[in-house]
Amino acid sequence: MTAPLHLSGLHLSGVVLPEGEHRDVWVRDGRFTFESVPGAETVSTGGWLLPGLVDAHCHVGIGMGGAHVDDLDGLREQALAERAAGVLALRDCGSPVDTRALDDEPDLPRIIRAGRHIARTRRYIPGLGVELEPDALVDEVRVQAGRGDGWVKLVGDWIDRSVGDLAPEWPQDRLEAAIAAAHAEGARVTAHTFGTDALPGLIAAGIDCIEHGTGLTEELIGQMATRGTAVVPTLVNVENFPGFAEAGERKFPAYASTMRRLYADSGAVVRAAFEAGVPVFAGTDAGGGIEHGRIADEVRALHAAGLPAEAALAAASWSARAWLGLPCIEEGAPADVVVFDADPRADLEVLSRPGLTVLRGRIVA
Repeated sequence: MTAPLHLSGLHLSGVVLPEGEHRDVWVRDGRFTFESVPGAETVSTGGWLLPGLVDAHCHVGIGMGGAHVDDLDGLREQALAERAAGVLALRDCGSPVDTRALDDEPDLPRIIRAGRHIARTRRYIPGLGVELEPDALVDEVRVQAGRGDGWVKLVGDWIDRSVGDLAPEWPQDRLEAAIAAAHAEGARVTAHTFGTDALPGLIAAGIDCIEHGTGLTEELIGQMATRGTAVVPTLVNVENFPGFAEAGERKFPAYASTMRRLYADSGAVVRAAFEAGVPVFAGTDAGGGIEHGRIADEVRALHAAGLPAEAALAAASWSARAWLGLPCIEEGAPADVVVFDADPRADLEVLSRPGLTVLRGRIVA
């Protein structure tokens, strides 16, 4: 791994996004300034300066196939794969391992954690989440709110073997109490959902975000837009739905049929949500079945689903950063920027070739 370069001052000149204006930007003491820094080294001219990308749904600590990644080198490798793609901040939507040791390494992306998945007993992938019955939900939400960085992750639906299809995991009164408890702890709540049936209760209970959301209907989208509830569609993972259906067909044919239908409608759902004003953010669901570092693929998938190119880019950069409380390229902000050789708003393929990358004021690529 190349050691980060931390100079006394940096100078970059180029088109600053999202404003689209050509400006001179300096980095002093790890932060942006628009005031000239005497003696700063010019490290980039003529490029497009994009606020560091965000993967708004990933899992550092889950390896391919679902295995736990317990060693620090393995965790670091996952974080570096994201950084190589220009991702400088991650919203980790549930991990079975403690990744806080990575916070001590200034050359790795920021991680905003949601603690562990909270799931109903025997109603999720074994070993990944905390499994419990509804009466224990509120207390566990408080525990995970304390372990996270302002987020809690619920499993909203999963296959119910008694019905052979996706089904909600939590009764409404427990959901409402749990989300209220998280909010009282200063945490937002998000939930995994594939199907439709769990969504009305989650949205009515005041959930802040829906992950995947392939079962959203026009009525539910309208409710989310009114409430400001966000969605992270994880379209690169939705591409796996036909495989999920095939794997479950023999034992659970109804589930297989549901997954195929959800896959067929997924693009239209994302387009409808965006057009209705639902905040849409880019997340890959990396970890488990998706390799880390695929944010460019997710942005292009959002565009293919119907988001304008600039909106799809914003969903992985300046809009996502604002949603997570992270600044962009502004006076006094931590210097997180990726420079591209062409305008990514005009051609999203540009995202696949990030150039100079500055993280916390340090040149890391």
